[in-house]
Amino acid sequence: MLEIIQPEGLDSPKTYSHVVVATGSRMVFVAGQMSDDLDGNLVFAGDLAAQARQVFTNLGRALAAASARPDQVTKITIYVVGHRPEFLPLIEDARVALFGDHKPTDVLLGVETLAAPGYLIEVDAIAVVD
Repeated sequence: MLEIIQPEGLDSPKTYSHVVVATGSRMVFVAGQMSDDLDGNLVFAGDLAAQARQVFTNLGRALAAASARPDQVTKITIYVVGHRPEFLPLIEDARVALFGDHKPTDVLLGVETLAAPGYLIEVDAIAVVD
Protein backbone atom coordinates (compact mmCIF):
# COMPACT_ATOMS: atom_id res chain seq x y z
CA MET A 1 0.00 0.00 0.00
CA LEU A 2 1.27 3.46 -0.86
CA GLU A 3 0.41 6.68 0.92
CA ILE A 4 1.10 9.76 -1.20
CA ILE A 5 1.93 12.91 0.77
CA GLN A 6 2.22 16.43 -0.62
CA PRO A 7 3.44 18.39 2.44
CA GLU A 8 2.09 21.84 3.22
CA GLY A 9 4.59 24.53 2.44
CA LEU A 10 5.92 22.70 -0.64
CA ASP A 11 4.77 23.08 -4.23
CA SER A 12 2.29 20.64 -5.78
CA PRO A 13 4.10 19.02 -8.71
CA LYS A 14 2.14 17.73 -11.71
CA THR A 15 3.93 14.44 -12.17
CA TYR A 16 5.58 13.44 -8.90
CA SER A 17 5.04 13.34 -5.15
CA HIS A 18 7.32 14.78 -2.51
CA VAL A 19 6.76 11.80 -0.19
CA VAL A 20 5.56 8.22 -0.63
CA VAL A 21 5.13 5.96 2.39
CA ALA A 22 5.16 2.31 1.30
CA THR A 23 3.91 -0.72 3.17
CA GLY A 24 4.25 -4.13 1.57
CA SER A 25 5.94 -7.46 1.77
CA ARG A 26 8.15 -7.37 -1.34
CA MET A 27 10.41 -4.74 -2.86
CA VAL A 28 11.12 -4.68 -6.59
CA PHE A 29 14.20 -2.89 -7.92
CA VAL A 30 14.26 -2.26 -11.66
CA ALA A 31 17.59 -1.48 -13.33
CA GLY A 32 17.89 1.57 -15.52
CA GLN A 33 15.80 1.08 -18.63
CA MET A 34 16.95 2.57 -21.91
CA SER A 35 15.44 2.89 -25.37
CA ASP A 36 16.32 -0.63 -26.49
CA ASP A 37 14.29 -2.92 -28.69
CA LEU A 38 13.80 -6.62 -27.89
CA ASP A 39 17.25 -7.39 -29.30
CA GLY A 40 18.98 -4.80 -27.11
CA ASN A 41 19.52 -2.31 -29.93
CA LEU A 42 19.13 1.44 -29.53
CA VAL A 43 15.95 2.74 -31.13
CA PHE A 44 15.05 6.36 -31.95
CA ALA A 45 18.61 7.74 -31.96
CA GLY A 46 18.55 11.52 -31.49
CA ASP A 47 14.83 11.68 -30.62
CA LEU A 48 14.34 12.33 -26.89
CA ALA A 49 10.52 12.13 -27.01
CA ALA A 50 10.54 8.75 -28.77
CA GLN A 51 13.31 7.42 -26.54
CA ALA A 52 11.38 8.53 -23.45
CA ARG A 53 8.27 6.67 -24.65
CA GLN A 54 10.35 3.52 -25.27
CA VAL A 55 12.08 3.81 -21.88
CA PHE A 56 8.79 4.04 -19.97
CA THR A 57 7.34 1.19 -22.09
CA ASN A 58 10.36 -0.93 -21.18
CA LEU A 59 10.00 0.05 -17.53
CA GLY A 60 6.37 -1.11 -17.60
CA ARG A 61 7.44 -4.45 -19.10
CA ALA A 62 10.13 -4.91 -16.45
CA LEU A 63 7.64 -4.20 -13.67
CA ALA A 64 5.13 -6.65 -15.14
CA ALA A 65 7.81 -9.35 -15.29
CA ALA A 66 8.16 -8.98 -11.50
CA SER A 67 4.36 -8.99 -11.02
CA ALA A 68 4.49 -5.32 -10.06
CA ARG A 69 2.23 -2.57 -11.36
CA PRO A 70 3.14 1.02 -12.20
CA ASP A 71 0.92 2.23 -9.33
CA GLN A 72 3.17 0.30 -6.90
CA VAL A 73 6.28 2.27 -7.87
CA THR A 74 7.54 4.41 -5.02
CA LYS A 75 10.52 6.10 -6.67
CA ILE A 76 12.13 6.58 -10.05
CA THR A 77 15.39 8.17 -11.09
CA ILE A 78 15.53 9.79 -14.51
CA TYR A 79 18.89 10.42 -16.18
CA VAL A 80 18.85 12.77 -19.19
CA VAL A 81 21.84 13.59 -21.36
CA GLY A 82 22.34 17.36 -21.52
CA HIS A 83 19.08 18.05 -19.68
CA ARG A 84 17.40 21.40 -20.29
CA PRO A 85 14.05 22.66 -18.91
CA GLU A 86 12.37 22.39 -22.31
CA PHE A 87 12.86 18.61 -22.16
CA LEU A 88 10.44 18.28 -19.22
CA PRO A 89 7.18 18.18 -21.23
CA LEU A 90 8.56 15.40 -23.46
CA ILE A 91 9.60 13.35 -20.44
CA GLU A 92 6.37 14.05 -18.53
CA ASP A 93 4.21 12.92 -21.48
CA ALA A 94 6.04 9.58 -21.62
CA ARG A 95 5.89 9.25 -17.85
CA VAL A 96 2.14 9.87 -17.67
CA ALA A 97 1.59 7.26 -20.39
CA LEU A 98 2.89 4.64 -17.93
CA PHE A 99 1.87 6.02 -14.56
CA GLY A 100 -1.37 7.89 -15.36
CA ASP A 101 -2.41 9.75 -12.20
CA HIS A 102 0.07 7.87 -10.00
CA LYS A 103 2.93 10.10 -8.90
CA PRO A 104 5.96 8.25 -7.52
CA THR A 105 8.76 10.29 -6.02
CA ASP A 106 11.56 11.06 -8.43
CA VAL A 107 14.96 12.50 -9.08
CA LEU A 108 15.84 13.94 -12.49
CA LEU A 109 19.55 14.26 -13.22
CA GLY A 110 21.22 15.90 -16.17
CA VAL A 111 24.21 13.78 -17.18
CA GLU A 112 26.98 14.10 -19.71
CA THR A 113 26.53 10.63 -21.17
CA LEU A 114 24.89 7.25 -20.57
CA ALA A 115 26.23 3.71 -21.06
CA ALA A 116 26.60 3.97 -24.83
CA PRO A 117 26.51 6.68 -27.50
CA GLY A 118 23.08 7.71 -28.77
CA TYR A 119 21.12 7.04 -25.61
CA LEU A 120 19.45 10.21 -24.28
CA ILE A 121 17.41 8.97 -21.30
CA GLU A 122 17.46 6.18 -18.72
CA VAL A 123 15.00 5.47 -15.91
CA ASP A 124 15.23 3.08 -12.95
CA ALA A 125 12.53 2.29 -10.40
CA ILE A 126 11.70 0.90 -6.97
CA ALA A 127 8.29 -0.63 -6.27
CA VAL A 128 6.73 -2.08 -3.12
CA VAL A 129 4.30 -4.94 -3.69
CA ASP A 130 1.91 -6.56 -1.21
